[in-house]
Amino acid sequence: MSTARDIMNTIDRFPKGYVFTYGDFDADVRKKEAVIKALNRMVASGKIAKLSKGKFYKPESTPFGELQPDRKQIVKDLLEENGKITGYLTGLSIYNQLGLTTQVSNTLQIGKNQIRPSFKRERYTITFIQQKNTITKENVPLLQVLDAIRYIKKIPDTTIESSCKRLLAILKGISDKDKKSLVRLALKYPPATRALLGALLDQMQQTGLTERLLRSLNPITKYKLTGAAKVFSTADKWNIA
Repeated sequence: MSTARDIMNTIDRFPKGYVFTYGDFDADVRKKEAVIKALNRMVASGKIAKLSKGKFYKPESTPFGELQPDRKQIVKDLLEENGKITGYLTGLSIYNQLGLTTQVSNTLQIGKNQIRPSFKRERYTITFIQQKNTITKENVPLLQVLDAIRYIKKIPDTTIESSCKRLLAILKGISDKDKKSLVRLALKYPPATRALLGALLDQMQQTGLTERLLRSLNPITKYKLTGAAKVFSTADKWNIA
């Protein structure tokens, strides 16, 4: 069987939108050049699409045009290394999923312990923020919520008051065990994040969880979050104005 046919058979097994590289095909060094040429011919014929240098995907056509791969597929090489989680999607795409904004963006933000300069990947700009906590599969959803709290002023197409109300609804859906983990993880976030999380938990009558957060804060530091005081009955306790 020809190299091209082998490659096409492999691609046929990939789901629509799956991003793949040369490394997804069984080929020794001698055949690598043939794989590269075969994939480039398939791009030219429209059978597959090119995402960026060395990265391809199976396009999915709809009556409204061709769908781009899922955002996680686009950056999956930046989220995992040798089977270990090393990063996670955050920023506007996640705020949209959490119901905090209706806006979407061509900027994909990734949280990592070790950050790198931003770069372009096809029509997307990839940027990074530093995450001081160890990143695990289990705590990624919690880190995404904490990032939304941290960058609440930067969430577009909404107000801080509306965002606080939505965050309350999100936290109500989190288990007590995860709320405890949220507090522990928040201790490595800036003081304003800890103060806002404390106010959110207090508003939910979770005062048993908030003492640790309160002790971590400077009692004279004020946190300016316009509109947040309308949501929290204990805004003064957390120095939120």
